Amino acid sequence: MFDPFLEQLNQGLLAHGGEQVAAPGDFAEKRSSERNSLIRSWLWSVPGFRRWRVTRLDAGDSLQVLNSVAYPALDNEQPILGIDLLWFGARQKLVAVLDFQPLIQDEAYLARHFQGLRQLHARYPDLSGEETMRSFDPNKYFSPWLLFCRGGAEEASGSLPAAFDLFMQCYWELTDKAPSGDQTMAAERIQQLQIDYDRYSAERDPAHGLFTSHFGKDWSDRFLHQFLFPATV
Repeated sequence: MFDPFLEQLNQGLLAHGGEQVAAPGDFAEKRSSERNSLIRSWLWSVPGFRRWRVTRLDAGDSLQVLNSVAYPALDNEQPILGIDLLWFGARQKLVAVLDFQPLIQDEAYLARHFQGLRQLHARYPDLSGEETMRSFDPNKYFSPWLLFCRGGAEEASGSLPAAFDLFMQCYWELTDKAPSGDQTMAAERIQQLQIDYDRYSAERDPAHGLFTSHFGKDWSDRFLHQFLFPATV
């Protein structure tokens, strides 16, 4: 279901000088014959970014997942890119989270980096739900203008594709103008904030239980700490 989104993401990465790099070991591809599911992951080497990862889980009609997180280079204070798209086919349920995840909750920082996302949030009210995410504090590492939806087929095939396109355009615009003279954080601080983000996310990642149910605890624990959030190792 999310193949068009993955293709669009890949095309944007290529257009910005990205090169796909194989994920290490058995993180590149893992199949569960018991659950008839396949998870594949990639790393990208992208100018201006320290790390960019992408994961695609295909469990047929029961479950589809696309996840991506991008960490800017340490001379770039722009927010971390966060993409989580989940489709539960049996229930016809969509969970979508698209956000520029701020390193700090500071008014000046938000004003510098979030004008585009703020406008996008206002443009798509059906993807701007007020319901809070159950596993995370929305006031930590999430912006006030994240696109968040617990919806169904109408949102999945209607507003989400167009919003995803504009969301990626908006993030690339941030990247194209950075780093610029209004950077206020030192590289050491950016590095520590990105490490803190990994630690916080690994403690609360709701997908860990989902991966465990498909691929077992041992592999999922390693995947969480060594691939998804390696700063926790």
